[in-house]
Amino acid sequence: MLKKKSTDNRYEGKSLITLKDPSSFISEEFRTLRTNIQFSMIDKELKTLMITSSKQGEGKSTISANLAIVFASQGNKVLLVDADMRNPSLHRLFKVRNQQGLTSILTTKNREISDLVHKTGQDNLALLTSGIIPPNPSELLASQRMNQFIETAKTDYDLIIFDLPPINIVTDAQVMGNKTDGTVFVIRKDIADLSDVLKAKELLNLVQANVIGAIFNSKERIRGLNAGYYGKDTNLDSIK
Repeated sequence: MLKKKSTDNRYEGKSLITLKDPSSFISEEFRTLRTNIQFSMIDKELKTLMITSSKQGEGKSTISANLAIVFASQGNKVLLVDADMRNPSLHRLFKVRNQQGLTSILTTKNREISDLVHKTGQDNLALLTSGIIPPNPSELLASQRMNQFIETAKTDYDLIIFDLPPINIVTDAQVMGNKTDGTVFVIRKDIADLSDVLKAKELLNLVQANVIGAIFNSKERIRGLNAGYYGKDTNLDSIK
């Protein structure tokens, strides 16, 4: 059974823009991103998707959350998983507790996913937080129990989106690279440099991850272009 939905609707700042302001220009960009991902996998089944970046601070968790919202808004049953068990943040974005979550499933027998997920403000979207930070995240992600969790979640959800740590810092994203159908890589302007991106690409290639695209976060945008007619303009960082 899903946990009770949080009564606090004041989602942190503008991070969940697709939930707070679905008619904004930024929300429309996330819907465009959703379409691009779907077209990139048109001949393959997309059930699991992981989001990572080269280093911390590139916006991967915010993008994971907003992507999950726009996929769910299309009618897909989506599970968003905070698989960043070293520095989890999705529970703060959605303002839910993080005492139990993915680590509970991976370290305890017979834990039901439905008992641990949180409702969100978006229909069809459930959130599984990281749970207590474990001493061995990469070993847990590589475990047979993680494989069992993914297979079970596939039967209950149309799409599972994993938020992973930056790949250049720890090995967790590499571990998950060949467990998921697709990988989306986040590159933030003025944070990542070319050497970081190339190193990340090499690490993903080593595990034969299916990188279906990259998101250039915080790109400069000409104010007024497409906005004000198709959607409301905002001051939030843009994506591409």
